Amino acid sequence: MTGSIEQGTSQTHGNTHILHFLVRLPRPMEKVWPAFSTPEGLAAWCTPADVLEPRLGGAVTLRDLGSGRVTAWDVDRVAEYRVEGGRIRFHLERDGEEGAALRFTHEFQGGTESEQRWRARFERLIETLEQGH
Repeated sequence: MTGSIEQGTSQTHGNTHILHFLVRLPRPMEKVWPAFSTPEGLAAWCTPADVLEPRLGGAVTLRDLGSGRVTAWDVDRVAEYRVEGGRIRFHLERDGEEGAALRFTHEFQGGTESEQRWRARFERLIETLEQGH
């Protein structure tokens, strides 16, 4: 199975921008979960996690995205981080026997993030997973 970025949508409501992506990943949920839930996993494709307490209410600092708290944590399924710049949610679902589907949401204010930046990050993630990391 190969990974793919199925869709990316961007909405703006006043000052708030909301990005949604559906990303098909070439590994099962248990294998891709660390990419969203560990400092090493996030650093490999997204941004260094200077702080990450892997539990509901834990502290989180994502170097390029801000500091805040873990606002949802369901092992192997959901990691959500609320940081100064907004909310970042990774929601994993099974996608056949060998894959996982990531439903991603980033809600933020200001113009620091973009659909293109996240698309590039997800391309790095897929490449990393396809290489077996």
